[in-house]
Amino acid sequence: MGRRVGISCKVYHGDMFLGEAEAFPISNNNSSSKGQGLPFPNSSEIRIDHLAPPSERCPPLSVLQTISPFAVRCKVQAKSLSELSLLHRLYLSCFQERKSAVVVIGNEELHLVAMPSKVEKVSCFWCCSVQTGRYTSCLGMLNLRCLAIVFDLDETLIVANTMKSFEDRIEALSRRIDGENDPIRVSGMSAELKRYIEDKDLLKQYIEMDTVSEGGRSISAQNEEVPPVPGIQEKIVRPIIRLLERNIVLTRINPENRDTSVIVRLRPAWEDLRSYLTAKGRRRFEVYVCTMAERDYALEMWRLLDPDAHLISSKQLVDRVVCVKSGKNFHKSLQHVFQDSVCHPRMAMVIDDRLQVWDDKDQPRVHVVPPFTPYYAPQAEMANAVPVLCVARNVACNVRGGFFKEFDENLLQKIYEVNYENEIVDLPSAPDVSNYLISEDVNSAQNNNREGPVVEGMTGSEAEHRMNRPVNISDERQTKPQTLLNRSSPDDEMLVDQPFASNRNLCNESGQSNLLAPSIFISVLQEIGRRCDSKVDFRFINGSNKDLQYSVEVLFSSEKIGIGMGRTMKEAQSQAAENALRNLARDYVSFIAPVASGVDTEITKHPCGNENGFLKENYSSQDESAKKEDLPVASTSENSK
Repeated sequence: MGRRVGISCKVYHGDMFLGEAEAFPISNNNSSSKGQGLPFPNSSEIRIDHLAPPSERCPPLSVLQTISPFAVRCKVQAKSLSELSLLHRLYLSCFQERKSAVVVIGNEELHLVAMPSKVEKVSCFWCCSVQTGRYTSCLGMLNLRCLAIVFDLDETLIVANTMKSFEDRIEALSRRIDGENDPIRVSGMSAELKRYIEDKDLLKQYIEMDTVSEGGRSISAQNEEVPPVPGIQEKIVRPIIRLLERNIVLTRINPENRDTSVIVRLRPAWEDLRSYLTAKGRRRFEVYVCTMAERDYALEMWRLLDPDAHLISSKQLVDRVVCVKSGKNFHKSLQHVFQDSVCHPRMAMVIDDRLQVWDDKDQPRVHVVPPFTPYYAPQAEMANAVPVLCVARNVACNVRGGFFKEFDENLLQKIYEVNYENEIVDLPSAPDVSNYLISEDVNSAQNNNREGPVVEGMTGSEAEHRMNRPVNISDERQTKPQTLLNRSSPDDEMLVDQPFASNRNLCNESGQSNLLAPSIFISVLQEIGRRCDSKVDFRFINGSNKDLQYSVEVLFSSEKIGIGMGRTMKEAQSQAAENALRNLARDYVSFIAPVASGVDTEITKHPCGNENGFLKENYSSQDESAKKEDLPVASTSENSK
């Protein structure tokens, strides 16, 4: 900025006069400055409200550039050269303790950042704008090397069913079995139906007697006290049955109403992901929940996932479990999740099984996981070398490592080189979670975000909408392996079960992926099984070759369709999947196309759009924007509509 005549103003801290200064407005920046004038309410004075907290490791300008890039509104320079002036003392205090002086204007904070100068002999500041409250919150996160992570619930971490939802799914599946002539499809659907009936029987026992029979023993419900949620929920006691070895929990949303009983299946490997988030007593991520479910239901589902409140304390539940409306005019958004300015979206990632339910601007920050389908495809969770939630954990680890590597090695280093005389464009770019989270293709084979013939949890017309999409296997693309993102944050240990931890090079000399192909074969094979309603199993057998010690057979609805051998189990599994695909391509190509189209035709007929004790459809099956979650509305019985 060239030397110009500034606007004279007096600087106060509260009512205390600190000294006189000149302020130089900044034009042509990304902020919403008021014309070419100063951003202060009274252009003749700068009235400081408070001092921001001192920082352990982050200069204020690095924080502001991360959460409000290039939002410098003006430059301020003291008139007095005296080192004894109160304004100079403020400058030294801010500079040495890495803190800023804050002017509050409604929902905006103006931070006076003490800047070094190559020329001026007086105290000088940059004035940066940020949303009220965001600086302090994000400063704490950056000092702790912490990001935010937002979880969806249904079909991402859990699948829950009531008696009503079981009845709807069993009825729909039974009709399809009655109208099906192909024995392979009948076998697959019958196995799925059996799993629904078994869980429905468990839920029925729980509803009638608060007891279930499991493995020849009777298990009674244990009363669990649910802490009150201020302003939302009083202290209540729920009868709970936990079948830990099966990842099943039975609970009652309203303890006084047995019709609100729910059987919940927890996604495998949740404990691994949960442990990583707070491992070694330190918080790597601030945790939030964003769901289209009704609040009482959402709070109870999260309590089952975080029973000791290690991820979200009871005092934080009101703000951190965010329930949004479902429907074509509603989307999830990080702005809504962080409505109290507790975090900037560029410091947050999302774990969800649906991409399109998020605002467009947030979608690059979403890690899409395959829907949890314990009834339709119970083997899917363990079919890959690393379970779905362990992959999500690895992704989170790599995102965090990449973010803070960029913050430390690029942003911080360059911020220390910025002086008062620099132009705003000289500021370095800031890290963004989306830079380290490879965008997911919602139609990819790895994250095949489509349902089986009957939707798993408490969902309805939205599921029918998803199932009616045209099937074109050739359009499916394999998701990029997010576990391979560079991770070099010094306080992140290497994850021992990260599938490709020893190979950081994604591409070979020809530019093709070295590591993508094995998972493609397995994923495509599983997808074919899904579309044909057929069970795909990998059976490990002893190898006969001392060099290729592992052998794997692929069973497609109990029929062996391929075999592979390798030096490792993973190599053998990949080889078996590839050979099975070749055999299917030769022997079943004429069968797959009509089956796939038949699935779509049949699904249009099944009536999963019914309400149940928790559920009410809020949008049409024609709604393209709301591809996920018709979850519970506030209702405590099937008659409470």
